[in-house]
Amino acid sequence: MAKRELIVDGRVINDDSAVFTIAEIGHNHQGNIETCKAMFRAAKECGCTSVKLQKRDNRALYTQAMYDEVYNSENAYAPTYGAHREALEFNHEQYAELMAYAKELGLVFFSTAFDIPSADLLESIGVPCYKIASGDLKTLPLIKHVARFGKPMFISTGGGTMEDVQRMYEAVAPINDQICILQCTSGYPPPFEELNIRVIETYRNAFPDAVIGFSSHDNGIAMPLVAYMLGARVIEKHFTLNRAWKGTDQAFSLEPAGMKRVVRDLERARIALGDGVKRAYESETKPITKMAKTLVAARDLPAGRVLTEADITFKSPADPGGAPPYRLDDFVGRTLARPLKRDDTINDEAVSSAASVA
Repeated sequence: MAKRELIVDGRVINDDSAVFTIAEIGHNHQGNIETCKAMFRAAKECGCTSVKLQKRDNRALYTQAMYDEVYNSENAYAPTYGAHREALEFNHEQYAELMAYAKELGLVFFSTAFDIPSADLLESIGVPCYKIASGDLKTLPLIKHVARFGKPMFISTGGGTMEDVQRMYEAVAPINDQICILQCTSGYPPPFEELNIRVIETYRNAFPDAVIGFSSHDNGIAMPLVAYMLGARVIEKHFTLNRAWKGTDQAFSLEPAGMKRVVRDLERARIALGDGVKRAYESETKPITKMAKTLVAARDLPAGRVLTEADITFKSPADPGGAPPYRLDDFVGRTLARPLKRDDTINDEAVSSAASVA
């Protein structure tokens, strides 16, 4: 693997590439496969690279007590937490159908695996990569199980310390070095003062072989651009079709108009950064010609006059055949070879070849 580079389903991610954008749908589809497909289409129209869901085997994931716990939330789809979660899950056949649909659209499709049975289900349908949630940063058995599939892994680090991230990296890298580490703050949404986007720089320094990204749980569109400028090349944003829909993630997710601006601005930033070589561009020619100045006669001047600084001024527009103002000193003391009217261009043809000697 090249240094700090991932290839995900044919998409190259490195410091020079376009940003790999993840539309995190999670369970914003409300358990409806047609709604999910509509969200895929919207993500494609926004220019996103990928769409991501969340896969849980609820019986394997939760204790019996949590599974059976009464769930009175306004976002509940069932009276108990386990039944609520089951209402939002897609099965093996639905996942296969959704992956095929995403492929038709030209989107990378993958999911967060919250447990080993879910990881195995995703592997059985051939997802090209995996997401590990922040809550599993310390769940090394799960992370190593996924790592053994040998596919790229996006690992969120919300709620963790640098020690936790280092432990994860040291455990996973010997098995699978196709790692993207995502800076994340696991508030829903977090206050801006807790985003700590400069951790991206910390990660880039600490893990020079890993692609670094940003899982942005804030509800705005500006922070992904900040993250990009600090070195993130993977951006994940929660995505929905309607922020007023029922669901814990809906309110801070981006609707299509917002996601489209995020993707647009990230690509504009990549292009606008350029190569760092200062040059003049063709698009500047007319404006600069209009605004720039040329040396001209300050008044009518006779032939044979030895020019003084008072005889010369500079005015717009720039004359391609004239002399730029930085050459003023080249003409002071020179003798006019021909008479000039006020505002006539001063150039080398208008003066003698040598300065006059007093």
